[in-house]
Amino acid sequence: MIEEITDQLAILGHPQRITVFRMLMRRFPDTVPAGELASELDIKPSTMSNYLSALQRSGLVTQERSGTSLLYSVNMTKVQRMLDFLVVDCCRGRPDICMPFTQGNEDMTDRKFNVLFLCVGNSARSIFAETLLRELADDRFTVFSAGTQPASELNPFAVQVLQDKGHDTSVLRSKHMSEFATEGAPEMDFVFTVCNQAANEECPAWEGQPISGHWGMEDPVKATGTDAEKSLAFQNAYGALKRRIEAFTSLPVESLDRIALQSAVDDIGRTSVGD
Repeated sequence: MIEEITDQLAILGHPQRITVFRMLMRRFPDTVPAGELASELDIKPSTMSNYLSALQRSGLVTQERSGTSLLYSVNMTKVQRMLDFLVVDCCRGRPDICMPFTQGNEDMTDRKFNVLFLCVGNSARSIFAETLLRELADDRFTVFSAGTQPASELNPFAVQVLQDKGHDTSVLRSKHMSEFATEGAPEMDFVFTVCNQAANEECPAWEGQPISGHWGMEDPVKATGTDAEKSLAFQNAYGALKRRIEAFTSLPVESLDRIALQSAVDDIGRTSVGD
């Protein structure tokens, strides 16, 4: 076992290989095309192929084929085994020494939780998520949304869908995520990315180590065609997020420890947006 772990650590010791690994960790539980990784990280495809092959050999990353595309994802079982080796064996079971900020076995307290939804433009998907969670479970959550590169205004198709569904849009606006990373900002309990590009980007280290989830989905803003076809894309995005928000609100957040809650959040992210 020690040979396997030391090999994994040696492979992660390369600055670009660990960057690839970190992006796949941020995208978990997604499978990500090799071409997208190369494009996002500005790495030549042939070089990216070598990095991914090394990560595969280590067991930390898995590969699957979809048509002509090769898709990659983190092998979380292997990652957890590596971390367990470091924390349990090297730290003699003292995570408070090796990982002083870990809160893995603590229950969530019985209080109102702060939730932040992130996407790039904060004009549609994260706005849908903010609105849905606020109106489905306002007594349990204080909800925010923001963008890594926010638009100057909300997308009009998104606003129309919300109004047609009877939601109050007067309180909504596009915001930069920096609003929630400054001194005095609310401390988040949950941070969700709802688009792949936002998940790919380096986000701030949130105070309090919130539970994070990636619920990536297609961007309705990129829909083409007639206004009716564009509107349908926004309605589909709204419906997909509504199903995920409903699954989230059904979780017994107050009674689950962080590990169980993180696993449940990841399971929601694995659910097909068309289910």
